[in-house]
Amino acid sequence: MEQHVKTNPPRQKIEYVIFDMDGLLIDSERVYTDVTNELLAPHGKEMTWDIKAGLMGKPERDAAIHLLSFFPDLPPHFTIDHYLHARRELQDERWPTVQPLPGALKLVQHLHRHGVPIALATGSQRRNFELKSSHLGALFDCFEGRVVCADDGLVRAGRGKPHPDIFLVAAARFLLRAVGTGEAGEAHVSGEAAAERAKGLVFEDAIPGVQAAKRAGMSVAWVPDANLLSIGGDAAPTAETPDLMLQSLEEFVPEEWGLPPYDL
Repeated sequence: MEQHVKTNPPRQKIEYVIFDMDGLLIDSERVYTDVTNELLAPHGKEMTWDIKAGLMGKPERDAAIHLLSFFPDLPPHFTIDHYLHARRELQDERWPTVQPLPGALKLVQHLHRHGVPIALATGSQRRNFELKSSHLGALFDCFEGRVVCADDGLVRAGRGKPHPDIFLVAAARFLLRAVGTGEAGEAHVSGEAAAERAKGLVFEDAIPGVQAAKRAGMSVAWVPDANLLSIGGDAAPTAETPDLMLQSLEEFVPEEWGLPPYDL
């Protein structure tokens, strides 16, 4: 009797990798949640995961506007600016304690050791990136300064994720890839630029980041928080679904993407 062996579809051969940071490489999303709920609790409010899902991947102020829209009866003093200022003070105390998420250190060090070009593209402000990363040199030194932050002036205001700009900037400026500008499929994106984009793999934990990577014309591995999946936050437009979904970076198999396998 003939047996049919299920095989994985062939993957795009990858030449460079771009990582998100918060909730993917480091356990910083927990800090965002804890601090926000500490500020809301005295007013009888809570940021649940169905609310948080809509914040993930957004620029700081946009996320705050979205959050507070759920609580129109907060006291008059609880403005967006008040929230951001109070949250920043509490977060600054905790950023130096955040730790890498499972598999992050192993994967980033492995790619760096084997000379695979890597970059970081984060919606965090530069000051926050420094606070979150300065005590984690074993992880972040591997990027050798190839980091794009939201306020570096490299991405135009209003063009954060889910727009593709931050990934295209990271690829062009830091990895010297001729990826051009604009969303994949737009008439002015040349065939050469499209082919160069297709050689990139993005790791993301948030749906806007997945959408940004697909709109950049890159492959994307999605590593969502289990809490996001538990409330059904796994839907993206059909054309922007991830190429790979992982429960943890520990599950990633580099050789399936033409990358060097882990050392035995």
